[in-house]
Amino acid sequence: MYYPFSWFKSIVRLCLFLIVFALVGWYLDDMLLAVALGATGLLLLNYWHLYKLNRWLWHSRKMSPPSVNGLWEHIYEGIYYLQRRNRNKRKELGALVKRFREGSEALPDAAVVVDAKACIIWCNRLARLELGLRWPSDAGRRLDNLIRHPEFIQYFHAGKYHYPIEVPSPLNPQKTFEYRIMPYGEEHLLLIARDVTRVSQLEEMRKDFVANVSHELRTPLTVINGYLEILAGNGEELDPLTQKAFLEMSSQTQRMQSLIEDLLVLSRIEASSERIYENTVDMPAMLRQIKLEADALNKDKGHTIAFHLDEGVKIYGIETELRSACSNLIFNAINYTPPGGHIDVYWSVTKDGVKFAVKDDGDGIEQRHLSRLTERFYRVDKARSRKTGGSGLGLSIVKHVLNHHNSQLQITSVVGEGSVFFFNFDAEMIASQDPVL
Repeated sequence: MYYPFSWFKSIVRLCLFLIVFALVGWYLDDMLLAVALGATGLLLLNYWHLYKLNRWLWHSRKMSPPSVNGLWEHIYEGIYYLQRRNRNKRKELGALVKRFREGSEALPDAAVVVDAKACIIWCNRLARLELGLRWPSDAGRRLDNLIRHPEFIQYFHAGKYHYPIEVPSPLNPQKTFEYRIMPYGEEHLLLIARDVTRVSQLEEMRKDFVANVSHELRTPLTVINGYLEILAGNGEELDPLTQKAFLEMSSQTQRMQSLIEDLLVLSRIEASSERIYENTVDMPAMLRQIKLEADALNKDKGHTIAFHLDEGVKIYGIETELRSACSNLIFNAINYTPPGGHIDVYWSVTKDGVKFAVKDDGDGIEQRHLSRLTERFYRVDKARSRKTGGSGLGLSIVKHVLNHHNSQLQITSVVGEGSVFFFNFDAEMIASQDPVL
């Protein structure tokens, strides 16, 4: 226990000790010698206590200090107090580390902590089971030397950890892991590996199912539509009600065919392994071709359509996919803008790259719908979509095309004023650009 007046008492004791020796020296008529002898004894006593303190700190196994008096008693008590406090802190820290390790061991995902040099600091049990790491023998080894998949190594060294990556397991190629890396602390990284084999299998099954069913439905629909056209063509032999029924059935089969074609396009885009940097697309030339199709679609709409194109800009990409994305946005503007509207199509160079935009002055879209427009079969107005013959897949196709080309669709809209659908490509996507004269 700390006593606030301990130092004062020790000084008083020291003074009394020297006064006693001074009185003895005065009595023996040699005060200087007596005081010198007293100081020497005091020095030897302090050295003895330093020796005992050194033995207690470095050699004794006892936590409790030796029994002493005076100033040294308070020094021992102070050291003992610090030792107890540090021991309690170590216990609390040890308990905290134990709880952390128990919690991390209970994680359903593999977790690995690495330092700035990619050396492993710690890993949990699932990391040892699923990733093949060995603890503690792998401590200090580089993670990219143990997980050797090329895609993982490229992802790890790229430093862009805002999205996860899916690669096969290093132990079992039949398993698929989703790797996510999160920086934390002072240049440390936390790797989380999650088994997404089942999710990947279900996604592949969904893609295959949609593609196969869409493909198989094309033939029977073509046959049905053909016979309906033949029967509807013999209008003189049919009563008006039957004639109307045949026309409606023909219209619905054509709508189903359009839906199936969109599903097949979407399936091809999802399954595409073609690299965008292996091909170049002359966007102005492609948009001029789309303009001809847009003018044909616009004959009965009465819209004013203007194309504003910066010539000579070619980008890396897949022409069929980009054509599908751009035409969907332009045709949507034609179909959903009230008759007599104004539609502007832009392909322009910006300071960061190039931009494609479709602007209309239609009814606009409420904000609550904007985030869901690219979902499959999502419609703002179902009755209106049926009337225009929309499949509900156009913007979903645009979304997947842009994901494949490292971009994303952005939408701004004001109800009653119109909408703007646009996307950007950064400068790395520009293959060539003619100089501006």
